Amino acid sequence: MSLQVLIKTLFALAFVVGGVNHFVNPKLYLSIMPPYLPWHGPLVFISGVLEILLGVLLLFPVTQSLAAWGLIALLIAVFPANFHMALNTGSYANIPALLLWLRLPLQFALITWAYAYT
Repeated sequence: MSLQVLIKTLFALAFVVGGVNHFVNPKLYLSIMPPYLPWHGPLVFISGVLEILLGVLLLFPVTQSLAAWGLIALLIAVFPANFHMALNTGSYANIPALLLWLRLPLQFALITWAYAYT
């Protein structure tokens, strides 16, 4: 396996594992949903399914580009939750505030990484 394939596989696996975690630990994801968004439960479910599906589809050359664009859209869609957490660090006392703020540029790095597979 080439290094490029290994890196793409690890990237895809991170989304699959994250998506599975939506179902293993839904309370975590429900707790970070901004209050202004409706349908917290369905949104956690949908985002988990999409992470799993898009992570798997990224592994196949025929669906790689579509999956990468889907991951970019998903990363943009979940950005408000990360931004909400950074602005409300007191509500997430178990997570260091610095980590909550570092997640914001991480989102852009992940988007850039996904774009490499379009």
